Amino acid sequence: MRCTWAGLAILVASAAASADDKPLSTNKSDSPKAVRRIAAAVDKHLADDWKARKVTPAPLADDEEFCRRVYLDVLGRIPKVSEVRSFSEDATPDKRAKLVETLLGKPGYAANTAAHLRAAWLPETVSDQFKIFQGNQYEQYLTRKLAANTPLDKIVRQTLTADVAVGPRGRVGFVAQQNQDPDLLAIQNFYQALEAKPENLGATTTRAFLGFKLECAQCHDHPFAPYTRTQFWQFAAFFAEFTPLPPTGPSFVGPLEPQHNKNRLVIPGLNKEVTARFMDGTAPEWTARRSPRQELADWVLDPKNPAFARNTVNRMWQQYFGVGLLDPVDEPGDANPPSHPKLLDELTRAFTDAEYDLKLLVRGITASRAYQLTSRQTDDTQADPRRFARMNLKGLNGGQIYDSFVVATGLRSNAPQPNQPVFQPTDTPNRFAFRTLFPIPQKPIETQTSILQALTVMNGRLVADQTSVAGGETLGAIADAPFLDTAGKVEALFYATLTRKPTPEEKEKFTSYVDRGGPSGDKSKALADVFWVLLNSTEFLFNH
Repeated sequence: MRCTWAGLAILVASAAASADDKPLSTNKSDSPKAVRRIAAAVDKHLADDWKARKVTPAPLADDEEFCRRVYLDVLGRIPKVSEVRSFSEDATPDKRAKLVETLLGKPGYAANTAAHLRAAWLPETVSDQFKIFQGNQYEQYLTRKLAANTPLDKIVRQTLTADVAVGPRGRVGFVAQQNQDPDLLAIQNFYQALEAKPENLGATTTRAFLGFKLECAQCHDHPFAPYTRTQFWQFAAFFAEFTPLPPTGPSFVGPLEPQHNKNRLVIPGLNKEVTARFMDGTAPEWTARRSPRQELADWVLDPKNPAFARNTVNRMWQQYFGVGLLDPVDEPGDANPPSHPKLLDELTRAFTDAEYDLKLLVRGITASRAYQLTSRQTDDTQADPRRFARMNLKGLNGGQIYDSFVVATGLRSNAPQPNQPVFQPTDTPNRFAFRTLFPIPQKPIETQTSILQALTVMNGRLVADQTSVAGGETLGAIADAPFLDTAGKVEALFYATLTRKPTPEEKEKFTSYVDRGGPSGDKSKALADVFWVLLNSTEFLFNH
């Protein structure tokens, strides 16, 4: 008998536009039209590329494939069985756009996007055991801001200009510490993670916010890019107020007045003093009223400087498509041109005109035909991931794996427990361990799996408990469901884990295995084996 779901409730410079290129208007008062134009621009440029290269694109993904993909991309987890069934049964023509809008209104969007931004901006806090806590605190700040749909430029401006100061031994504190502003308390960790060093802060600003690696010029002129050592230290000098004090005396115990308008550094080893200058060689008109970091933020976020918007668009494209239009995302140059330069230019203008609204960008990307293509390769011409002729496979990160595991298994212990360390508002020690073990990859289509990762998924206590009929909520409910025969139980497990029906071959294979009782002759244990196999499958551990 077929599964009846009603009874299963648990389940730096931009190329100028050519004269005939019409800039995308993304006025927020007309956002639906802006979304359609962004999606149309994506599809036009990709279609032109496919035609020129004689590429045959893949067909559209079916509802179940699209639903799983967009849940993972926007919320960071697979959909519940009830969610995918409700979406599949919806007959309205614009249901995909409506689903995206629903997901953007859920708390998971802010948390998932914040995790990706934290990994991109502060990668050293993802795996360094001494800096993970600082990264998590800053990620909480990003989550709060994104939940309020704060434009990204305002988030970056607050980060760059926060009223913080460095004390003895490199400790970071606040000028207005007694206010206990939660934003400042979190941003403090951004500076602490970078050891409050001008060279670290300057390098992170260019890489994270502008999209190019300046740190390669820290000790010598860049070997492949036109960045000099002097330019590196001139840029770092915007953070010269953080020049460390002597490592003597007590630890930081109170606020220190920052050295406002200190905009000079001495290049180590050269005994050469430089004054802060932007990467284009210009410098602000220095005044006592504004700090160097305020001047820097103005330059980084000036709409006339497209690097910030361009970098953000490229990173968001990488998150949703698996590989950036510029790849690697932080190495622009003649040797690494964008795969679709006009598309990147148009999206950059659109994001700038939209006042750096990430949600509008997500709506436009997900509304495109390109995003909705199946990941199955149906033609040899679809093999190159940078042609976007089919959806690229993207390895799940630890947060996605754990949260999807919770959805699939019905795990109830997902809330922080009393007297246990809480690293994130939604983190249990198990989730924290998964996030640490499976960090967000720098390039999603090139996810590497370690032996420790494999053993954790295959043999970890958490997986073992949830793939036993006695301990697993989903498995126990399916095994005991009186309205399901063996084939229906197998189908229910497929929906719970892979968001799809089994193929006829899979259905016959697994149903036969369960009916035989597996090697032990026990049907319940055999059904648990099937659940374990699905949770450990490549298909479960990838977004496609």
